[in-house]
Amino acid sequence: MRRVELRSPLARAVAPVAAGLVFFSLLGLVMWAIAALMAGDQTTTTTFTPDRLPVGNVVRWAESIDEDGPVLFPGLGTTTGERTIVLDHEGTNPERGWVVYYAYPADRDPTCAIDQIEGTRQFVDCDGRTVDVTELAPPTNNEYPIIEDRTMLYIDLGDRPNDLTTTVGG
Repeated sequence: MRRVELRSPLARAVAPVAAGLVFFSLLGLVMWAIAALMAGDQTTTTTFTPDRLPVGNVVRWAESIDEDGPVLFPGLGTTTGERTIVLDHEGTNPERGWVVYYAYPADRDPTCAIDQIEGTRQFVDCDGRTVDVTELAPPTNNEYPIIEDRTMLYIDLGDRPNDLTTTVGG
């Protein structure tokens, strides 16, 4: 089988450019199709984010929460930022007493966002009320703390039926 030889200077100049345009056009279509599949239905919280958020060392986080109050984690596991949670620690044992709450009061809906009073366990809600961290809404999708190897703290973000506790070792 003989190789095709382009004899005219115009053909030798245009053929590689045309082949490159075809290649990059096909590559662009494939990338667009992958992005369209990944985007899917944005109304659900099913995304390509991990099911667990690595937080860090339990001793350091327990000390930080003891000194500065609970920690807010905004928009976990969503592309819309709708699942903001608060991580709290109660007690003196860093391996026990971890609690997760949603960042709105239990007697309000998710549109009533809270602001933390710096360095305390107190928050101000959308109506200007001061609420304690224990008055925040418990999670409904079972976001809960996990401790591995007695040292590492994670927050499970998986959406499972509501059959698990929101505290670990409380």
